[in-house]
Order: sequence, then structure tokens, then C-alpha cells
Amino acid sequence: MPQSHIMPGFRPALGFTLLYLTLIVLIPLSALLLKSLNLSLEQFWGILTNKRVIASFQVSFGAALIAAAVAAALGFVIAWTLVRYPFPGKKIFDALIDLPFALPTAVAGIVLATIYEPKGWVGKWVIEATGVQIAFKPLGIVFALIFIGLPFVVRTVEPVLQEFDLAMEEAAASLGASRWQAFVKVIFPNILPATITGFALAFARGVGEYGSVIFIAGNMPYISEVVPLLIITKLEQYDYAGATAIGLTMLVISFLLLLLINSLQWWVRRRSGQL
Repeated sequence: MPQSHIMPGFRPALGFTLLYLTLIVLIPLSALLLKSLNLSLEQFWGILTNKRVIASFQVSFGAALIAAAVAAALGFVIAWTLVRYPFPGKKIFDALIDLPFALPTAVAGIVLATIYEPKGWVGKWVIEATGVQIAFKPLGIVFALIFIGLPFVVRTVEPVLQEFDLAMEEAAASLGASRWQAFVKVIFPNILPATITGFALAFARGVGEYGSVIFIAGNMPYISEVVPLLIITKLEQYDYAGATAIGLTMLVISFLLLLLINSLQWWVRRRSGQL
């Protein structure tokens, strides 16, 4: 009798997964789509082409992309340091990385606004040194999103670095490769997919971030107003159709960007021989 390749418990597990996706993901998204269908194409397009809406999209996605890129670079360095180098207080430093996960986003926003405001500890010094204001400007949004997104990169890259086979690095050195050549040719291609994953997670979190942003952004229309705040404003004005139209558009753009990032990750894995 031929053996089944389906592991025991596959059907109940699949059923539970589909039930979860239906109740938690598909039904809410379907409700968002159905609510948007109450608008005509002309009304929908009119909402999206509003100058204030366009400006908020530019702020949200621009800040999220910049913050995710910075978080990916810094997170890689931090993960490398935690894995490769012993130093005093390493466990405490490692625990602090997860602080943004546990800290309420509103508290994080208040703390960041207090530190980076023009009269704050850091903000005052930055203005005196460079003349650049961080808080209540789009730059403040980027700083807040870096703070929120950094742990995603570190915790994604760190396990991959821990599992990396040092024999590959030693083999490259034995063949005459310098440390930099070994890093570029051997280590980095194996770590790049995890770094891209961390970037995608940080970006996804940053696009929809609200609590940590509103206190440091200044929330000025056309300058530092993010899409989640604009949606909240629409809901407070009982403009449910406008809020759902903006939310649906944000969802579609986010999905397409994440699909592009995941496709890039798949291409990198395939090229590096990990698939």
C-alpha cells in the first residue's frame, strides 16, 4: 500500500489555517472592499487625487522606505556585533533591542518627541550644530519609524548569522581571500535574504504606524501628515467612504510593494543557491 506523503494532522491544520485567514484577514478586507464599492469610479478617483491625500501618501510611503532602508543597514551592523563580538553588558544591550516591541507606541512617540523637539536634549544640540530640526518635521517621522523598525531587522538577521557555517569563511581565507572579499563573496550573499526580509517587515510596520508618529510628526497637512492620521480624521468627520477609499488604496500599494520585495528576496535566494 503506497504511503501518503501528507503528514498526520494536515487536514485539521489546514482547516484551522483557512478559518483563521477567513475570520481575521479575508472578511475584514472584504468589508473594506465592499464599502469602497459604494463609491463611483469618479468619486473614488476624486478622493485619491485630492492634494492633501497625495501629500499624505508621499509622506507615509517615503518615510517608511527611508526608515526601513536605514533600519536594514543599522540592524545588520547591530546583529553582526551581537553575534560576532563579546563585550561587557552584551546581554543588557541585546535585551534593549526588543524594547520597541514592548513599549506602547504612544509612549514611544512622546519620548521621541521630548528628546528631539527644538528644546529637547538631542534636538537642541542638532539644531545648534547643523540647523536641522527633527521633531515636528518629516525627518521626525523617519526617526520614529527607525526606532520602531530596527528590532525587526536585528531579530531577522541575528539567527541567520548564528547559523552561518564558519567553515565557509575559513575556506575563503585559506584560498587567499581577504576579510573584505570573504564578507562580500561568501557571507553577505547568505545574509542578504534575511536582511531583505527585515527590511520588508520594517517597511510594513512603518507604513501603518500611528501611535509613535503623531506626537513627533507635527501633523501638518501637506507637510508631515501621515495616511493613518488622515484616515482617523475622515472617520471623525463621519466620512466613512473617504476613509475606506484611502485605506483600500493604501492596502493595495502596500501589497504590491511587499510583493515586489518578496520577489526580490526569492530572486536573491535562487541566485545564491539557497533554493
